[in-house]
Amino acid sequence: MTKLKRDRQFRPLPVPNVDVHGLFGDRQDAICDSTAETLLDRCVEAGMVRAIDTSKPSPGIVIPLQAWAGSTQMFWDSDLGKSIETVAYSLYRKPNPKLEARVDEIIDMYETMQDEDGYLNAWFQRVQPGRRWTNLRDHHELYCAGHLIEGAVAYFQATGKRKLLDVMCRFADYMIKAFGHGEGQMRGYCGHEELELALVRLARVTREDKYLDLAKFFIDERGVEPHYFTEEALRDGRDPAKFVHKTYEYNQAHLPVREQTKVVGHAVRAMYLYSGMADIATEYNDDTLTAALDILWDDLTTKQMYVTGGIGPAASNEGFTDYYDLPNESAYAETCASVGLVFWASRMLGRGPNRRYADIMEQALYNGAMSGLSLDGKTFFYENPLESSGKHHRWVWHNCPCCPPNIARLLASIGSYMYGVAEDEIAVHLYGEGKARFEIGGTAVALAQKTNYPWNGAIHFDVTPERPSRFAISLRIPEWADGATLKVNGEAIDLVSVEIDGYARIEREWTSGDKVDLDIPLATRALFANPLVRQDAGRAALMRGPLVYCVEATDNGAGLNGIRLPGNVGEAKTTEIADLRGAVALDIPVVKETQDWGAALYRTSPPAAKPATARFVPYHLWDNRAPGEMLVWIRSEKAQA
Repeated sequence: MTKLKRDRQFRPLPVPNVDVHGLFGDRQDAICDSTAETLLDRCVEAGMVRAIDTSKPSPGIVIPLQAWAGSTQMFWDSDLGKSIETVAYSLYRKPNPKLEARVDEIIDMYETMQDEDGYLNAWFQRVQPGRRWTNLRDHHELYCAGHLIEGAVAYFQATGKRKLLDVMCRFADYMIKAFGHGEGQMRGYCGHEELELALVRLARVTREDKYLDLAKFFIDERGVEPHYFTEEALRDGRDPAKFVHKTYEYNQAHLPVREQTKVVGHAVRAMYLYSGMADIATEYNDDTLTAALDILWDDLTTKQMYVTGGIGPAASNEGFTDYYDLPNESAYAETCASVGLVFWASRMLGRGPNRRYADIMEQALYNGAMSGLSLDGKTFFYENPLESSGKHHRWVWHNCPCCPPNIARLLASIGSYMYGVAEDEIAVHLYGEGKARFEIGGTAVALAQKTNYPWNGAIHFDVTPERPSRFAISLRIPEWADGATLKVNGEAIDLVSVEIDGYARIEREWTSGDKVDLDIPLATRALFANPLVRQDAGRAALMRGPLVYCVEATDNGAGLNGIRLPGNVGEAKTTEIADLRGAVALDIPVVKETQDWGAALYRTSPPAAKPATARFVPYHLWDNRAPGEMLVWIRSEKAQA
């Protein structure tokens, strides 16, 4: 496979430039019809909107302070920001004047609440006004600003209304004055990264490089000695050692970012930091950041990632533990963390198409992230275990409701992740029915996908430039896609001759009516874990295309750990499941232990077993039907051979 160093900058398409149908369209319809309004309703019920309504008294501390001297109430601005972002994307797909009016009312409240200098934060303006900028390590001020910025950008792009965008530009302008190396400025950064990537989005929509410079400042300062969080604590009269997690690894501030080689700490914070670093690497063509990120990427994906693209096995720090520590039933694997991995992978594609990032983006999206939202768009997963005894279920809301709007905004904006565009190239990272609109070298180009992916691997493209134009189209060929074929206008293309970094790059003069056909075989395959992952010893996981599969009790009865896979899973038969909206299930011959054990706890003979057929369904769809057991890693005769 050819490798190419690329200094060109690939940027995602704005959400309004992409129409999606098929599986992604179905999920977006659920968000438009249910999730967007549900998010606003539950923000109101929690008291978040009242907290920013200056016409009413401050609600005070609604959620009590915890051991870290803060409250999840401090994050409410971020929840509103992500909810606004979700609504924005839903309005583009399905206009909803009532929902839009509700968001406009919230935006009016933020405009009214904003201080003259531009500062904006519900907690530090209405609950603890004397504590502004005193604890960046724990209190999420900049994190909240980041999510409000992202909401503002999305709402402006979807509706053309710029009131919230102007509000957040004023806040960002204030931060430019407040943070830096000059006299009277703070050289700090947020304990929970997020603002960095938000500022890049703000810079791209406003075309103001000053916001890029601020994002770069926050990234460059992180972990630099003397340590800002230590100095900040001393100034505030706090003992720096009295830190809940006892280490700056928790928020990736233990070393300057270019010196970090191991993915550590809180998983969501890490993903947001690396996303911001990747954006800055793209915008500044910064090879030092890209090199650091490549080391961290390998560290995560070869030692610390679940097969679902879930990350962060521990609830204690919502993050990482030791290498190869990937327990299944107790897996934390927060939805937000997989969403963050999709963010990071997408941004790693900013310096050029490369399937080592895009394959993981797809894996985390379809499995670790998409599992976080139910089919009807009304209930959610916070944790995403790979095994359940039947007690883990979706919930309606949470005291820290970060995951519902996070997975909703990702799926509602998924068109932006499907494509990247440079001056002379279109990159197709994800496949799905729909149509995208680009501008290449001053020429308008429409690219339509016709496909039933991921249920079927046949993908047809119609290319429609407004006039004949020379540019490249790069199509990702997944690493697992053995036997993929490609045709342009019916003529077969030798993939080996055009493949660069795992993408088939077709450069030619394109004219209206040109057609491209990519066929990706979706054979069922068994995956085995590194022997150092002790929890998966003797077991296998099934994948078909980008989808991880699991067994549920609703299809197979109780006792899922009694199922054994045969040596060859190629005999799997596919079946569409109507109550999972046409999802493709796999019916596979297995051996299943019979329920003949009796009352003994132990005995000298193993359980009896007999041939059976087990039904496997896509992992992201589990717990959408009758409740019960679930299992991803199945005992395998081949793994035990």
